[in-house]
Amino acid sequence: MSWQIDPSHTRANFSVRHMMIANVYGQFDKVSGIVNYDEANPTKSTVDVKIEAASIQTHDEKRDAHLRSADFLDVAQHPDLIFKSQRVELISDTTGRVYGDLTIRGVSKPVTLNVEFNGLAKSPWGTLNAGFTATTKINRKDWGLNWNVALETGGVLVGDTVNITIEAEIVKQVVTEAVAVAS
Repeated sequence: MSWQIDPSHTRANFSVRHMMIANVYGQFDKVSGIVNYDEANPTKSTVDVKIEAASIQTHDEKRDAHLRSADFLDVAQHPDLIFKSQRVELISDTTGRVYGDLTIRGVSKPVTLNVEFNGLAKSPWGTLNAGFTATTKINRKDWGLNWNVALETGGVLVGDTVNITIEAEIVKQVVTEAVAVAS
C-alpha cells in the first residue's frame, strides 16, 4: 500500500563536528516521497525519498549559503538528495534496517538506516498515519564533500562524520475506484 511522506511533519536532521570541539546541528526542511509500506510484511516495503538540498538550515545564513555552494551540496547543479531503498530487514516488531542508495551531488553510495517504528494513529481528518525514526552515520567525503580548513591548533574546521536522524510521518493513500456511469 502506498503511503506519502507528510512534508509538514517530516525532517531530515544532521550534526557535524565543528573545529573538533563542538557539534553543529541542521536540518533539511523539504522532504517528500513515497513509502510502499507493507503492514503485513514490512520486509516487502520500499522507500523513495527526495530532499530539496536548498532547504538546508543551520540557523546561520552565511554557513547555509556556504553549504548550498559548490564547496558542499552545489544546489545549482544538484538540487536534490535522493534515497532509494534496496531492501528492508526486520529486527523486532518495532525496529529494522533499511538498506539503500543515497545520492548526493550525483554520487550514489549505499547506506543503512536503523529504523524505529513509532506507531500508527488515525488523524482527526480520518487519515491513517505512521511514524518512524531513522538514524545513520555517513562520511561526507564519500560523496565528494571534501571542503575543509586546517586549524592552527591542529585538526580541521569540519568533521568528516555526519550523524543523520530522520523523523518521518507517512500518510496512507486511499485508493478510490472509478465508477462507470451508464448513460
